[in-house]
Amino acid sequence: SLKEVQDKTFEEVRLPEDVLAEAQQAWSNFINEASSRDAAGEAIYAALFDSAPSLQGLFKTPRSVMAIRFMNGLNSIIFAASSPTALKVQVETLGFQHLDLEVTVPRVVIFRDAIIDLFDMEMGARFTSKAKLGFSALLNYVGGAYIYIRREYAGRIKIINSSWRTANNKAADFMDDVEADHGEAGEAGEAGEQGTEMKEGADAAKEVAETSAQEGQKTEARASGEAKNSNNMKVPTTFNEMFMFNGAVMGFGSSTWMQLILEQFEAIVLNVANSYRLQEECDVLSLVLAKYRGTINLSEFKAVMLASLRSLVPKDWDTNHEVAWGWLWENVERMLKNLMGKPQVQEKALERLIMSLTEDAVNYLRREVYKRFFALAPAGQDYFKQSTTRLYWIADKIVEMTIEMYREPKKMVEDISALGLRHVGYAIPTEFFAPFVSGAVEVVRTMTTDETAEDAFRWSLTLVSKILVRTILEGSTIVMKAINTNQEKALVKAVSVAPRGKRAMELLNITVGTQSISPFYWSIESGSLNCARAMIKDLLTIRADRDNYYYGCDDLFGRHPEVIQRLCSDAATLLWPLLDGLIWRSRVAVSGQRRVNYYVKHLIQNSEGTLNDALEWLAQNKDPKLISHPVVVLFSDLIWNQLAKYYFLLGRCYFFFTLLVFIASQSILSHLHEGYESFEEHVAIFICRCIIYLGSMCKLVFSQAKLLALDLKEGKFVRILGVPFPGYFFNFQDGGSLFLMITLILMATQEPIFWCAQNQDGDFPGSGIFTTSCPEAKSHKDIYSVFSCIAMLTYWALLTDLTIFSMRISAFLLVCFRVISELGLFLLALAFMIVAFSTSISSLNHSLKDFAGIDKSALSLFEMTLTMYPTSHFEALQEEVWVLAAVAVFVIFVSIFLLNLLVAQLKQAYHGVFHDMQGYARLNRAMVIVAMVEQASQRRWESFLGSLKLEERLEFNEGDVGLAGGIQVMEPSNANPTTVDAIRRFGGSTSPAMPWPEEDGVDAGDEDKFDRLEKLIVRATKNM
Repeated sequence: SLKEVQDKTFEEVRLPEDVLAEAQQAWSNFINEASSRDAAGEAIYAALFDSAPSLQGLFKTPRSVMAIRFMNGLNSIIFAASSPTALKVQVETLGFQHLDLEVTVPRVVIFRDAIIDLFDMEMGARFTSKAKLGFSALLNYVGGAYIYIRREYAGRIKIINSSWRTANNKAADFMDDVEADHGEAGEAGEAGEQGTEMKEGADAAKEVAETSAQEGQKTEARASGEAKNSNNMKVPTTFNEMFMFNGAVMGFGSSTWMQLILEQFEAIVLNVANSYRLQEECDVLSLVLAKYRGTINLSEFKAVMLASLRSLVPKDWDTNHEVAWGWLWENVERMLKNLMGKPQVQEKALERLIMSLTEDAVNYLRREVYKRFFALAPAGQDYFKQSTTRLYWIADKIVEMTIEMYREPKKMVEDISALGLRHVGYAIPTEFFAPFVSGAVEVVRTMTTDETAEDAFRWSLTLVSKILVRTILEGSTIVMKAINTNQEKALVKAVSVAPRGKRAMELLNITVGTQSISPFYWSIESGSLNCARAMIKDLLTIRADRDNYYYGCDDLFGRHPEVIQRLCSDAATLLWPLLDGLIWRSRVAVSGQRRVNYYVKHLIQNSEGTLNDALEWLAQNKDPKLISHPVVVLFSDLIWNQLAKYYFLLGRCYFFFTLLVFIASQSILSHLHEGYESFEEHVAIFICRCIIYLGSMCKLVFSQAKLLALDLKEGKFVRILGVPFPGYFFNFQDGGSLFLMITLILMATQEPIFWCAQNQDGDFPGSGIFTTSCPEAKSHKDIYSVFSCIAMLTYWALLTDLTIFSMRISAFLLVCFRVISELGLFLLALAFMIVAFSTSISSLNHSLKDFAGIDKSALSLFEMTLTMYPTSHFEALQEEVWVLAAVAVFVIFVSIFLLNLLVAQLKQAYHGVFHDMQGYARLNRAMVIVAMVEQASQRRWESFLGSLKLEERLEFNEGDVGLAGGIQVMEPSNANPTTVDAIRRFGGSTSPAMPWPEEDGVDAGDEDKFDRLEKLIVRATKNM
């Protein structure tokens, strides 16, 4: 019956098993012979495209996209042919997707013969007569179904889609009309307005009631009467609000189950032409409704739905609309009624089964699932390469998902969709899901005699697999397939067919339902860095037609505002092409100067208008070369020079003031003249020290407590020998401030003024108020002076951060810190030599006083190292030959070897950091900038942003106004010679829906063209 195209009926069909097996084997052989599934799809596309030149006008979709669709469509038909019901649903779904194409019997014959000829040519004798018969029957069935569906259902589908669009657009018009009526009524007075509006509302409700289903008429009329007495009415502005309004009017306000259906109703309407998706939505909806405790009457929903649609589509509504929407709801209602009552029973049965599993039973389930799956689909073994423990974990998660689907259906749909999008990147063929489900169900069947539990497991796992397959198919774009190859050429070819207006988002976002995945981030996670680099290059290439410029910078940072942080942690090598892509240099130089645009808007500010964290992320990356990139230098210097340095200087002014006060107190006032201080000097010293203790020490205590609390809150600790220390201890400024605070506290404990407070007027020289010369203070003065000296040095050390104003001085200081470790190694070696030789010399029998004991020997050797040893004492050494020999060896090791080695090490260390010393200085400044901007007021920050004029479009060349979001500077023309226009310009159509034309110099894929030409010649000669 399927030797010819049958377009009069559309029923289930069952092919003979031997014919179907031969056809499926031939299809597998065809896929295996091709280098990839994409190549197989290309071959099918070429065969169909070349078979009938008159039909080439139908091929409007890009070649690579269409090839994948042909491949997926045929694959789904072949593997669904084993089940007549599944085949019918699959073909029906595909038929709904081809409603806009005029499918005829002659065209079906052309397509059928082209595919048969392709298989015959590719497989030769392996394409048996039974396989040819099977493919012919299937293609005849599919073609006839397309014609039947278009003839019978196309009108209904179009009515539903068009009226749904009208209803959603009509909501806004309805709102405008009501507001207009509201304004007119307001002129007549508030009381008149309320009365008129309520009357019109009651009339509208009455009209809705008259046109609704028969069972809702009485209730609606009663609700209309109640509406007349209402003083407040919320005007519906959306379909959902109109539905809720009509539901309340018709007396169904307490039927909260309607809201559950309403949440998924839009997805049901939009997928009316997709039988698989429609069934999936109804399956999920049945699980949601199963959680409702109460009576559900689906016909009530239909009445409210139709009433709402009539209200929103009053002009176009007719009997055809009534029939179409009635047909849709009848299908949905039939699917829901078939499932109602079952989920509750199945959930309990499945829960009992899972809870009854012993550890041995669970291990059996884990093993047997994969064993049976590999038996049903041997090729699946190539995709399960993980360890056994990982596979067991996957099996456990699958069982868990089956029960969670009953418990939390909405959450599980979201989680499964996200899981499916991740599987897109794994490139797992969707035909493996069916045998996996079959294998798992077979295992469960052997473990229980409860048919309800088995049915529950089968139904739930089948639904999970449906969602996964749909998500994978919808998310499997040609860009994701190119990422799996990690070839730049494949990615460029894949994205070249994208519309120019959506090209950037093809690389940044794939959305399925409420879940989305970023191809760009996936390429980084999967290690396809070649593709990631190509994506960055493509996104940050400026393209232009006559009407618009296209630049993916806004799309990139809009989709991934944290892209700098992500690249710093996972793919630091991609930061260079990213930052390079933010620079445009003119090819034209004028008067020795060249225009340069730096598009740094998204590096300076985030979507909320505050400072972007990009600078902090780059500083934390600690790459001195990257922080010196021209883009980073430009925007960081802008923030520093126009904003941050003033706040930094303001903060250091107070510290500098306290240092001056400390110098006056400790080093000046006490030494103005010989003898004891005067009364005025005592008072001045006391005031200065009060300022130090109260204004500096207390401030340090407060700031240290704040830093400690922050580290405790965030858990920032550094362990040394197992002992945790707060992280801020190891920051130079913060750690130095802690040391200064401790020193000042110790100074305060030894303060002579405090010790003399009880004996200021005693009988001793220098007595008087605030004296420091009392007998009680004498024993504390020495230790006080030591702490004072240490504090003074600490003050000056902390003041070195002022070098940040000059990158050159700051770089020099940082170099000093970098090479100081070499000096430490020298001192360690020197200490070892001194200890070794001092103990050795002390063991000799001699009479030299300078070397009498280890301590004196070590001191003498240290003086020799510093050339401080008295020359007159060398005469005494000559009398002790063995001591002289030991000293000579020491001097040779230290003065000749170690000192020269220190010079060599310092030179090498300096050479190692010389090229990066500016970068290290900029890293230090970057962290200061971030800290200072946080102190800036919102008004000052907004003023700074306004001065940058980032919203103004920049010129590329004179009169050529380009893109906004950047800062233009002029640089010497010989700084970065540019001979090629960085903007790729194209003529032709300027429609954003059109892809960019093929660029000159880009590989056009000659090998692919020759392969297609060869196959075309072979096919032509065979038909001769």
